[in-house]
Amino acid sequence: MDKVQIGIIGGSGLYDMAGVTDRGEVNLTTPFGEPSGPYLVGTLRGRRVAFLARHGAGHRVPPSEINFRANIFGMKLLGVEYILSASAVGSLKEEYKPLDIVIPDQFFDRTKGRPSTFFGRGLAAHVGFAHPFCWILSGLAYESGRQARATVHKGGTYVCMEGPQFSTLAESKLYRAWGMDIIGMTNLQEAKLAREAEICYTTIALVTDYDCWHPDHDSVTVEMVISNLTQNARMAQEIIAGAVARLPYERTCECASALKYALITRPDVMSDQVKQELRPIIGKYLGGTK
Repeated sequence: MDKVQIGIIGGSGLYDMAGVTDRGEVNLTTPFGEPSGPYLVGTLRGRRVAFLARHGAGHRVPPSEINFRANIFGMKLLGVEYILSASAVGSLKEEYKPLDIVIPDQFFDRTKGRPSTFFGRGLAAHVGFAHPFCWILSGLAYESGRQARATVHKGGTYVCMEGPQFSTLAESKLYRAWGMDIIGMTNLQEAKLAREAEICYTTIALVTDYDCWHPDHDSVTVEMVISNLTQNARMAQEIIAGAVARLPYERTCECASALKYALITRPDVMSDQVKQELRPIIGKYLGGTK
């Protein structure tokens, strides 16, 4: 299998990476089922990358039905150590305008029962998640945004809601009262699973419009949102390409060893099936265990 170090996950409006050359598709099956689609593997700015559209070809998979575990596990099988994720979001603050970019540093979970761990089935593990984004990767994404002359904001809290409906006005006002910054439907599970898989992860949040708290929200049309999605997608590709070119080959962050003290269950009492299925993630901590 063609080993790549950098993964890219595209959200609404970003279904391809125009700058990728030497293209080929890789179809993967994981212990958690099928990913959203084939991985586009190729070269971007001299680095091997794997791109995945989280909503699938033609945007057919809604947020609540995305197989996040399969998507991230597939990245791990390809050898990915960094994931740059692009995501359309709504703004909860006046200063985060449509077409702005936000590189958040925190999450607030409003999802409902989505699978968000590889563990269980007789294997207990608890990774640290106080700082859910890789600080090195996020910093590179921010600098790439500045280099691209985007209006980019560093830091902020991403509210991850269940969807597929958008917020009520009461909910939107409450999130603002809590000091939240942006709202979306997809990135929290990706970040949790990437941490468990010891993959660095960051979000490039692409503001399409203000959430419904804003007095001008009712004047927003589908055409306006689609136009913003298209413009954001072009900017996201430029930012991602710039970040890819800057990524170090050797990692020095804590993400690379997130499981070092997280696995609680002794290897000798883990089932052989679970050990085999999760070997791409936990294999280096099993020693000589079969």
